[in-house]
Amino acid sequence: MDKVKSHLENVAVFGQGFVGLPLSLSFSFRGCNVYGVDILEKLVNETNKGITHHTECFEGKTIQTILNEELEAGRYRATADIPGALEKCNNIVLTVGMTEVIECCKTIGKYLKKGDLVLVRSTVVPGTTEDKVLPILEEESGMKAGVDFYLAYSSERIAEGFAFDEFAYMPTITAGVNAESAARAKELLEVVCQVPVIVASEIKIVETSKVFENVQRDVNIAMVQEFARFTEALGVSIHEVIEVANTHKRVNLLTPGPGVGGYCIPNAYHYIEPKATEMNMTMDILKLCREKNADLPNVMVNILKDSLKSVSKELSGAKVGVLGFAMKDYSNDDRISPPIEIIKLLIEAGAKVEAFDPAVPTDYDFKVDSLDKVLNGKDAIVVLAKQKQFDEITADSIISSVNKNAVVFDTRNLFKGIKDELNSSNIVYTTI
Repeated sequence: MDKVKSHLENVAVFGQGFVGLPLSLSFSFRGCNVYGVDILEKLVNETNKGITHHTECFEGKTIQTILNEELEAGRYRATADIPGALEKCNNIVLTVGMTEVIECCKTIGKYLKKGDLVLVRSTVVPGTTEDKVLPILEEESGMKAGVDFYLAYSSERIAEGFAFDEFAYMPTITAGVNAESAARAKELLEVVCQVPVIVASEIKIVETSKVFENVQRDVNIAMVQEFARFTEALGVSIHEVIEVANTHKRVNLLTPGPGVGGYCIPNAYHYIEPKATEMNMTMDILKLCREKNADLPNVMVNILKDSLKSVSKELSGAKVGVLGFAMKDYSNDDRISPPIEIIKLLIEAGAKVEAFDPAVPTDYDFKVDSLDKVLNGKDAIVVLAKQKQFDEITADSIISSVNKNAVVFDTRNLFKGIKDELNSSNIVYTTI
């Protein structure tokens, strides 16, 4: 690895979750001395033992391998000792959620040193860095931003599961409260980012562009869900329609799924709405799309209910096996997970639900520990998130396990290759 400049060597990354841990390790395996700061003692202890449930990988190594290598090398350690980390580090990166940013800054300000860089890498309401973070840091530290310490913002743009690659090869955007702050942030980000780091003219531009990126996906998802309802009524495959439409060079329709999960996209409209209200604006299209997407779990339950009725079965009392309850495919993240919401709605409707997701470590009353258990004796199988283990499922394993006249509701198009075999065995196959 190349030698890191001395003033970039020591980095404290606040938040050791889905963004913070891979970012911390990205700095450490490139030669930085990294303190991964988190207030959750259990998370800190597990991380320092080399335990993480994340599903990231980079250049053929799992995040578990990378973590253990960096712990052994002494370049990375997790800690709940905020004063100790800040004493040793002059580069401070925030990857915590919007609500935690302010509280973090109150603490950071108390221990801020002259010449330190504070880099916010959280999705925030546009204006937050300059209107809230800056005055808090100045008040708590007694120093002046841009003069005594540096303050900058850089949008986090990674997709979970691709964090290491996208930290390295996704264009990174930053801006500072002044030119010196922007230059210092750019220099730090270049330790990890292997493509040019782009410096925007204002922090609010970077904050706003990040929110717009997420809202755009929310709108596109709502649109393709409307398309899916149309094609269902028309009696044609939405997936084939999308495949045909996307042959147009200027068209890129998304694939419909059971809902919009995680912290980024579902919250994006709510980062815009307060500032829009403050400026006496309405964002009616964005609001409608958010409402439509928030209602998708109800839509999915109604589709399953109709599918069961087609084989003379009712949802109440039906035995339902759910494959996957992470918030998206190939993830272990169940935060703001549409599958979890769908499962809760199914249980409320009287269904007897058992669900299996080999990647999600969280315990639930409805969780079972094997494919056999989730398939056996079911009136319906519902696919809500793909996991690698599900690739092993064959038509025969479903046909031999489920009850007579069962339904397979495949929201992820996982079984598209075996749908004809399922249908020929009197299993109703439905997708979106």
